[in-house]
Amino acid sequence: MTVEIGLSVEGQEDVSWPQWLEIARVVEEHGFAALYRSDHYLSEHPGSNRDALDAWGTICGLSAVTSHIRLGTLVSPVTFRHPSVLAKLAVTADHISRGRVDLGIGAGWYAKEHSTYGFEMPELRVRLEMLDEQLEILTKSWAEGPFTFHGRHYRLENNDARPKPTDSRPRLIVGGSGRGRSIELAVKWADEYNVAASTPEQVDEHRRALTDACMRKGRNPTTLRLSILAGIVCGRDQSELKERALRIRSFLGHASTSSSSALEELPSDWIIGTPDEVAQQLADFESLGVTSIMLWPPLHDDLEMISLIGTQVLPVFA
Repeated sequence: MTVEIGLSVEGQEDVSWPQWLEIARVVEEHGFAALYRSDHYLSEHPGSNRDALDAWGTICGLSAVTSHIRLGTLVSPVTFRHPSVLAKLAVTADHISRGRVDLGIGAGWYAKEHSTYGFEMPELRVRLEMLDEQLEILTKSWAEGPFTFHGRHYRLENNDARPKPTDSRPRLIVGGSGRGRSIELAVKWADEYNVAASTPEQVDEHRRALTDACMRKGRNPTTLRLSILAGIVCGRDQSELKERALRIRSFLGHASTSSSSALEELPSDWIIGTPDEVAQQLADFESLGVTSIMLWPPLHDDLEMISLIGTQVLPVFA
């Protein structure tokens, strides 16, 4: 299986609707497999006053104006929405897109965002309980027939949520750190497990941990996809890479004394290089059993870089 390469955008960092339309256009034109977005209401850079459109509102809108890319979240926190609301939003996008929607879901982590918008944020143990229950409710909401659910956090009575998905259900993606409870929940409910910012060595560990967990639970490991989310900086040469690095550091709120130092200061687990170097790094992940790589461009308006990846990197994996 050839690895799927998509794009994931941090939508809370001032991405306007016209910019979403342009990003989606470029992603479709250049053959990316998917366009995902984060699900946050607050910038990760306090005081930046950056705008944040709702994730599922964005996905429903993009579903109507795209034709073949998959669309989804990485990831929707369990604390933002009741699972019945989330199931309904995803199936609505599924119908608008004619079956091109993926739902990434996780426990949530951004405490300031929760307090700012009035979302309760219980301790991690409780959020993981909520995640387990939400995954079950999502699965049953999309299945045929009514169901009743009495859990610790949610209660549903004789729910036959309609309409059902157009074809197969939206792909369920559990986001986690590559260990512990999130892996168990992925094995139990998900189609895919996603980890962020991982080195090849860490990805190899994640793959083995998923395989071991599947074997313990009697699940065929080949039925659970492994995907990664990785920062991406691609340039035609070192000069272009350094220039992009300086812009990225500035956008992320970090000062750099020069373009050379900016490039050196980027995280070591990002995918960084010329098109040939980026293609080799992606191939290394593919060889470890990664089925999907979501590239995060820190500068969402850098359509030139997205086009560069589309024209000079993606053809290697066609």
